[in-house]
Amino acid sequence: MKIVLALGGNALGNTPEEQKEAVKTTAKSIVDLIQSGNKVIIGHGNGPQVGMINNAMDIAAKAEAKIPQMPFPECGAMSQGYIGYHLQNAIKNEAAKRGRGDLPVITVVTQTLVDESDPAFKNPTKPVGAFMTKEEADILASKGIAVKEDAGRGYRTVVPSPKPIDIVEKDSLLNIFNDRIVMICGGGGGIPVVKRGDELVGVPAVIDKDFTCEKIAEILDADVFLVLTAVDKVAIRFGKPDVKWLDTISLEEVQKYIDDKEFAEGSMLPKVLAAVEFAKSKKGRKAIITSLEKADEAIAGKTGTVIVNE
Repeated sequence: MKIVLALGGNALGNTPEEQKEAVKTTAKSIVDLIQSGNKVIIGHGNGPQVGMINNAMDIAAKAEAKIPQMPFPECGAMSQGYIGYHLQNAIKNEAAKRGRGDLPVITVVTQTLVDESDPAFKNPTKPVGAFMTKEEADILASKGIAVKEDAGRGYRTVVPSPKPIDIVEKDSLLNIFNDRIVMICGGGGGIPVVKRGDELVGVPAVIDKDFTCEKIAEILDADVFLVLTAVDKVAIRFGKPDVKWLDTISLEEVQKYIDDKEFAEGSMLPKVLAAVEFAKSKKGRKAIITSLEKADEAIAGKTGTVIVNE
């Protein structure tokens, strides 16, 4: 079975040391899926990691005049590299423990094409980087940089969150995938780029990793799009006494729950929307939302919320 995984933040730590420990558990679940005979592709978030890199580069630039400001797309590329390294390392080590030291694993620095006319560019909403005072924010705003107050804790730079329309390296991903190499790609939603004439140009933006992973799942003609999060199943009336955990649901059912605003924005909603998009894309395709620890069980049909296009 061809499976694209979208790893949630619970699969990675907030610091390099935390992450190295967290990915050991992540690797066990991934190698379980591989040992069951599946072809696996891995995408992941990068929120804490890209923020840490962006903050560090900002602090360095302020402290030393010779150190330049680091553009946000480059920060995203750095995060793809170091998260990929930790995942590759952990998967290789776990596979070696099981007698599969020859398992090929690779990280692909991935660019995601977005549309410069996407409405998101007119309304930046994703806070990134360090907090600043109003005076510092006013200086950036005078230079045309979008800043907003963040929950009363200070001001932060904000960037748009456009939808992905294509993956620049898709041909390479297909070739690698066909060679049965375990692939890590689309990290943090990919590095956002726009087409200007014949050139691709990086832009400061954050692409939701679930939507990018869904796009990759379509390109690779995956059988299952597996969205991994902190819970075993999706719920409606979450947090209420009459909470209901969802098993297998149709596209019609899940759309009704979306319309009724059952899923929290910025939390479960993007996962559900990405899962729906994949299930809709072709008859027989299946999207599953579950926890990392239950990934193998979910593929076996024992748990998880399954969205099907029958």
